[in-house]
Amino acid sequence: MLDWTPFLLSFKLALISTGILFCICLPLSYAIARTSFKLKPVVEAIISLPLVLPPSVLGFYMLIMLSPYSFLGAFVEEYFGIRLVFNFTGLVIASCIYSLPFMFQPLLAGFKTMPSSLVEASYSLGKSRFKTMLFVALPNIKPSLLTASIVSFAHTLGEFGVVLMIGGSVGGETKVASIAIYNAVELLDYHLAHIYSAIMLAISFTVLFLVYFINHKISKNIV
Repeated sequence: MLDWTPFLLSFKLALISTGILFCICLPLSYAIARTSFKLKPVVEAIISLPLVLPPSVLGFYMLIMLSPYSFLGAFVEEYFGIRLVFNFTGLVIASCIYSLPFMFQPLLAGFKTMPSSLVEASYSLGKSRFKTMLFVALPNIKPSLLTASIVSFAHTLGEFGVVLMIGGSVGGETKVASIAIYNAVELLDYHLAHIYSAIMLAISFTVLFLVYFINHKISKNIV
């Protein structure tokens, strides 16, 4: 019988990570797009680093950072009773770091292409930076919002390397869909691996189709 738990766990991880990333990247990308400072290229490079860094390298350093022998790992375990490696909490932290640029970059591009006159007009009317971002900027970057959210969700859904190093393969806790496929191949159960892979392929195609379809509809309405 097909076990749907890895897929449910993957969706849970993707939803939580996408929500956290949206809350972090929205003000961050807006601030970086609307301000200029000397270290701006450095900040953008650090945020975008997971795009080019091998997952094994990123996973290794996060494993060191979140382990109970590190300051952060020991602090969280001592005061909150949570071990950040080989559990779901650690997966969320790792996924947020790994998928950060997939949320940040589309939002930054959207804010950069938005006419400055809209922001200046809002400020001249006495609106705060927060209200300007929320009620003026966001409605004008709908395609970027959609792309950032769905691509971040899809990227988290298909994570493997970082997830494997931080969470391992604990059933019902860290064994997401990509890990389930890996385990099936290890056991030479290619039939199960085919089923899991086909489901992930269908999900990935559907997500990307929705991005292009909805963005096309939004573009037509704007024109």
